[in-house]
Amino acid sequence: MSEESEQTTAGKWLGYREEIKVIDVTIRDGGLMNDHKFDDKVVKAVYEACVEAGIDYMEIGYINSRDQFPANEFGPWKHSREEDIRRIVGDNDTSLKLAVMADAEKSDYKTDILPSADSVVDMIRVATYIHQMPLALDMIKDAHDKGYESTLNLMAASTVPEAEIRGALEMLVQSEVEAIYVVDSFGSLYSEQIHALYDMFMEYCKGTKIEVGIHAHNNRQLAFANTIEATVRGANCVDASFAGLGRGAGNCQMELLLGFLHNPKFRLRPVLECIEQHIEPMRAKLMWGYDYHYMVTGLLNEHPRSAMAFNASKDRGKIVKFFDQMQEGR
Repeated sequence: MSEESEQTTAGKWLGYREEIKVIDVTIRDGGLMNDHKFDDKVVKAVYEACVEAGIDYMEIGYINSRDQFPANEFGPWKHSREEDIRRIVGDNDTSLKLAVMADAEKSDYKTDILPSADSVVDMIRVATYIHQMPLALDMIKDAHDKGYESTLNLMAASTVPEAEIRGALEMLVQSEVEAIYVVDSFGSLYSEQIHALYDMFMEYCKGTKIEVGIHAHNNRQLAFANTIEATVRGANCVDASFAGLGRGAGNCQMELLLGFLHNPKFRLRPVLECIEQHIEPMRAKLMWGYDYHYMVTGLLNEHPRSAMAFNASKDRGKIVKFFDQMQEGR
């Protein structure tokens, strides 16, 4: 039986939600492990695999400040200039939509984000911490006024008091944003916490055209599980990456997600081929994915920067030393 036949049969028996949109974050999130210095052939391979696999969006990189992130220190996918994107995708005459992410306080968005009529990009994804909400709202308006779809990632939600999240949601549902993401930045959340956050987000988004999304990290090996929990709850915008490539412990694995969704429009083979030929060969150098150090930062609900630094040091592999170090002063 062909792959397409198998997926069609699975969809018939198990059902699927056509409204779910899958966003690939391999190059953008994965670039946090190599300063976005991917070879063009890798970026093009991911792009072509996304097209062939029927994935809805590819987030090709950040569109962050060249002053804060100089081009001599960071690769092109930290800035996602139009000429760099077009070098990979041409005019993108495909069904795949393209997205870039702009960080609050790290993006010269008013000048670097072109009017949509002059760009091959379809969506601007704003990433913000709770204290940056006023700026994030202006970034959403800027993207909307320039003709883009827009979404917002509310980062480090696991550290934000409920009252502050509710205050942010009250503002966001009055904005032009089209999707708001529950983001488990530190890979610390359990399923019941995902449920509670999704329900809170939906409480505000219900009756609007705003979707709720999920972006999960894998510090406690729960990225895929928590993504499933969010989609079962009703999330329609879902982030994943090839082989989980992403910052630190990485993200929900695209190959697992596509199999779970059962939608016959998705094809798994192009993703696996790209992983085999381009992604896995980078693992030994980039060292993303679950390990004990990232587990510890997840348990402590902390940013994985300390684990990333430890893994880059001569002490890499000394699990107990890192555990004890992180416990000091607690």
